[in-house]
Amino acid sequence: MRLFTALDLAPEVLTNLERLLAKLKPAAPIKWSPPKNLHITTKFIGEWPGERLEELKAALRNLPAQAPISITIAKLGFFPNPHAARVFWAGVQAGDALPALARATDDATATLGVAKESRPYSPHLTLARIASPGRLPGLLKAIAALPSLEFGAFTAARFYLYQSQTSPAGSVYTKLAEFPLAK
Repeated sequence: MRLFTALDLAPEVLTNLERLLAKLKPAAPIKWSPPKNLHITTKFIGEWPGERLEELKAALRNLPAQAPISITIAKLGFFPNPHAARVFWAGVQAGDALPALARATDDATATLGVAKESRPYSPHLTLARIASPGRLPGLLKAIAALPSLEFGAFTAARFYLYQSQTSPAGSVYTKLAEFPLAK
């Protein structure tokens, strides 16, 4: 099973992002993320044996307690840059608490044999994947016309373990477990 940990978005933030995607989709023929799949990944675990699922859940349950995380979704951008874009994203601003959760998750899963992250944690929401970067002029124009690049704020009090399954219709994410931040 292919797994990751993530924070869910508040319903009002998700509604704002659904409106954003509805405005931007006609501007570019790229692979847009379904709004129901939007989440803030804290750790990509990858392939995990089903018979060790309880062991993984126990490790995640034992992460150090921390206060709920205040998160703001604002700004739009491209990885690696607008000229060679492969990912179109919305920014996630959360101070030090979110990277601390990502580090704790990385450390806990490393004790179980999951590779540690080699790159710095860069929280974002993947709004679309781009196969041909030259197809963005319409999208850049549509972004410039937006009245605001702020999509809402919320407080996350828990994170989740998800299973990702790919299908011809796209990825399907299933929640396997929920973990409160404060114990």
